[in-house]
Amino acid sequence: MADLEHHFVKTNDLTLHVVTAGPESGPPVILLHGFPEFWYGWRAQIPALAAAGFRVYAPDQRGYNLSDKPKGVAAYRLDFLAKDIIGLMDTHRHDSVYLVGHDWGAIVAWWIALIAPQRLRRLAILNVPHPTVMRRRLQSDPRQMARSTYAAFFQLPWLPESISRANNWRLAVEALRGSSLPGTFTAADFDAYRAAWSQPGAYTAMLNWYRAAARYPALERPGKQVTVPTTIIWGAKDRFLGAEMAEESAALCDSGELIGMEANTHWVQHEAVAAVNETLIARFSS
Repeated sequence: MADLEHHFVKTNDLTLHVVTAGPESGPPVILLHGFPEFWYGWRAQIPALAAAGFRVYAPDQRGYNLSDKPKGVAAYRLDFLAKDIIGLMDTHRHDSVYLVGHDWGAIVAWWIALIAPQRLRRLAILNVPHPTVMRRRLQSDPRQMARSTYAAFFQLPWLPESISRANNWRLAVEALRGSSLPGTFTAADFDAYRAAWSQPGAYTAMLNWYRAAARYPALERPGKQVTVPTTIIWGAKDRFLGAEMAEESAALCDSGELIGMEANTHWVQHEAVAAVNETLIARFSS
């Protein structure tokens, strides 16, 4: 972790905090975290990819940790989130990159693959379905509706923030601990997350991703089929997202590969570090 570089990068009319590592001439890899993490969610992947010769970028996405936090729910619609990352590529003069996303970061990654496939060399998705699959399941699958009730709770004003922040972020910590394998997150990890959540305006901005998704449909209307070569890594014990959506998502990729991690949860990159790192390096090196 001592070799990490911290930068503030202008993109899409805001500033993102970005952690970088690896040789500047290496093939570029962008890692997109999800909720409720920040760049630190890739702490086990950044050194491995850098050591393999890649130039790694792990931004705090808009609203998170040290990045800018625009006011208002509308500022967090999917179109803007994707343009932030495309702008990050432009700032560093990368015509195309390897893109990895987990949770909400995977939703952004899927969207970039659909609206700007020419900007991606390869896509890796961790435990989030293709947007079409997610939408269909939320409309028709009672089991997935039940799994996603937390997202409905997040639509309420101020109450989710207040409850999550109480007792030194007890609810947020227990949500991570209770949905992962025992020992996945350490006390030091939770201290890092608490510090990120406590940045002024951060937690409301983080929840605004969910609120914007419910209130503001994306402006762009791309096709459903993903033309970028795609690897989907899926922890089968995910409490939030049904594993059946992984196969449905792979079917919407022209060149889609599904790697099921039967013993792991939604937090697969934390629990199966060696397997995830080896897969990413192998696919991006081929």
